[in-house]
Amino acid sequence: MQQPSSASSAGPTSVRGVTTLGVIVLAVASWMFVQRPSDGPMADLDQAPAGSNASDSSRFRSDAWFLPDDDRLGFVEIPAGPFAMGSDRDADLEAFENEWWGPGRLPGTVDLPTFSIGRYEVTVAQFAAYRRSTGVRVEADGPPGSPDHPVTTVSWPEALAYCRWLDTALRDWPDTPTELRRLLDDGWRVTLPSEAEWEKAARGPDGRIFPWGNEPRRDRANFDGTITNPVGTIACPECPFGLSDMSGNVWEWTRSPYLPYPFDPSASGIDLEADALWVMRGGHFGDSARYVRAAVRGGADPGARRSFIGFRVALSRF
Repeated sequence: MQQPSSASSAGPTSVRGVTTLGVIVLAVASWMFVQRPSDGPMADLDQAPAGSNASDSSRFRSDAWFLPDDDRLGFVEIPAGPFAMGSDRDADLEAFENEWWGPGRLPGTVDLPTFSIGRYEVTVAQFAAYRRSTGVRVEADGPPGSPDHPVTTVSWPEALAYCRWLDTALRDWPDTPTELRRLLDDGWRVTLPSEAEWEKAARGPDGRIFPWGNEPRRDRANFDGTITNPVGTIACPECPFGLSDMSGNVWEWTRSPYLPYPFDPSASGIDLEADALWVMRGGHFGDSARYVRAAVRGGADPGARRSFIGFRVALSRF
């Protein structure tokens, strides 16, 4: 099997290869919902007392499952309105065919309601707090000594399970910030972002190629490298909503099934008896600049666990 260039820096993998559409397909033998925990940093964090500070960073709260220490626990509001989704072949010569909305090789326009998305990718420490709280035994990890790195080797169902747990935890916690509690009481839910939500959060309404602009910049994202960074290591002052690592670091699961454009916001599932794929976005630390553009669409088997796949949370009303 051909090794895709996008994974070449990540070492040997079971990636099936990049098609002419630019889709990265990750094959696994089974869904593997429940596994033994690793012997790496997650195992150490799982033994930590519930109130201990497993994260060394003052950016996170040890009394709130190591969520970001701000007024909304890291949930950043993305305002309602339209944005350009996908790529214009004439404006972005690196675009893959699956980024176009038709024979005109143009992007489409999607009008989204207000939603919120995590400022950072979910970290090793945050996922360990979930494991301690629930007793669930799943395979998830990160580099040794890395509580603030993005958690990786998490399957799509496991990422959704974390979101459901966090949703319940915030509803039950007496110290949930007032604004978050209001949204949760009003029918909003913690979940994975849709791929449209992810892309709008990454690039804003103006159709820029990367979150910071139209040219690749190694000082704005972790790509062409060898390992993940702690989340938020690289500042991106030009990024439209103050989010970190929307390009590179790790691929991020979304809640959207992998389907051809145009994007259908009502599509909530696919035939799991078929070759079911779920969209992941953003590229990873070992990818070249082409694969960390804001419009790139990856597709992965829901049971896939790889050292370059993680996720971030969203708060949406649906």
